[in-house]
Amino acid sequence: VPPPLTPPLALSRRYRGLTLVLTFLCYTSYHLSRKPISIVKSQLHPNCSALGPNPLNGSNSSTWCSWAPFDGDNYKELFGALDNAFLVAYAIGMFISGIFGERLPLRYYLSGGMVLSGLFTALFGLGYFWDIHVLWYFIIMQVCNGLVQTTGWPSVVTCVGNWFGKGKRGLIMGIWNSHTSVGNILGSLIAGVWVSSAWGLSFIVPGIIIAAVGIICFFFLVEYPEDVGCSPPLHHDAGGVTSSEKDPEAVTSNEGPLSISGQSSADRSDSPKEPAEEPKAISFLGALRIPGVVEFSLCLLFAKLVSYTFLYWLPLYIVNVAHFGAKEAGDLSTLFDVGGILGGIFAGLISDYTGGRATTCCVMLVIAAPVLFLYNHVGQNGIGTSIAMLIICGALVNGPYALITTAVSADLGTHESLKGNAKALSTVTAIIDGTGSIGAALGPLLAGLISPTGWNNVFYMLIAADVLACLLLARVVVKEVRGWCGCIARKRGYVRT
Repeated sequence: VPPPLTPPLALSRRYRGLTLVLTFLCYTSYHLSRKPISIVKSQLHPNCSALGPNPLNGSNSSTWCSWAPFDGDNYKELFGALDNAFLVAYAIGMFISGIFGERLPLRYYLSGGMVLSGLFTALFGLGYFWDIHVLWYFIIMQVCNGLVQTTGWPSVVTCVGNWFGKGKRGLIMGIWNSHTSVGNILGSLIAGVWVSSAWGLSFIVPGIIIAAVGIICFFFLVEYPEDVGCSPPLHHDAGGVTSSEKDPEAVTSNEGPLSISGQSSADRSDSPKEPAEEPKAISFLGALRIPGVVEFSLCLLFAKLVSYTFLYWLPLYIVNVAHFGAKEAGDLSTLFDVGGILGGIFAGLISDYTGGRATTCCVMLVIAAPVLFLYNHVGQNGIGTSIAMLIICGALVNGPYALITTAVSADLGTHESLKGNAKALSTVTAIIDGTGSIGAALGPLLAGLISPTGWNNVFYMLIAADVLACLLLARVVVKEVRGWCGCIARKRGYVRT
């Protein structure tokens, strides 16, 4: 009689599907709640002269319909302060977030962060109904929101990494990573409904949504396969064998209980977890000592610098250079996100097939540099050319960024040097994304300082950042290439096995 494998297989698949859906919704709601500020800015300082004189006193003031304190000539600087308050708080908080994430129940940590994020997002919008005109109120809401939103990324990557092994992790997480763009699109649409009538609701409704998703996550998210009687996946190959030498199905045989002989002791639990045997969470310095963490973190800093510069400045660049209207420029800029989705999936698929995460990132970054140069010089020569170049640029810029923040973070957080200690994934993810967030804050700031000297100089800065990101991965790429050469030599019989 064959062993009863079907029920555990079906159970494991259901929970993996549930994990993907819940974490996708969680991070979609995170980005959904971040987007309203970029939509509402136009309402905080609109062109009042187009609306006529002030109906209250008949004056011709051009700022009578603006929302103080954003009604002055320095409104761009104040909007920049709001953006930087969030980004800097997010970057600083991310380094701390992973440490807490390893030491607190993940479900509680993620759900609590989402509820608090919903609260601070709604409080920003309540400034409209409470008639608040003090800059520091909005700055404090942005700082608090930036800090609590750091609970999201380490938590969702850890959950997905706990359920999915290394074999197809790149492809699965590449598709899953589209939540960023989905959240941005939904956030824009939801905020746009009330931006002209009562902009406070543009924040309150997304705040309610992220809090509600957080409550759903609290009741239904399962952190570990062992919690529901499923076997954990293989996070790395046993015996030092590279993924290219193993049967792909052996690496991804996480669809049901694994036999004792088919799973190394470092990748499984022989018995239910007991408090006395629970491994200690890894320290910050311990996470930095994992091979590849420093290299990928610094690479992401420059990759995210390029990505976020496009995110914040691309619409303005299209308006100034291609002379499109604001709406057309905004619509065109979404194609960069579309390319990012395709690039993330492509990078994940290729890196799964080759087993070379760093090499995949490096090749895409090398190609991205000349493509950025071409986009600046010929990308605005027609609508067709602009569309094609934006999609290609988005794929090449965001592909490595997506791969590093998802599959690479999960790989390093379950590295074989940890000897099965699962208490590292959140810390490693936070270190990598926190370092990248520094670049996310620096990129738009540098672009703002450089753009008055000409857009060419902005693109030279982006190309230089791309090259630096590539160079920082050189050591890891060399290691991967040597591994491939050794594998080929063994297969040809040049090396005795």
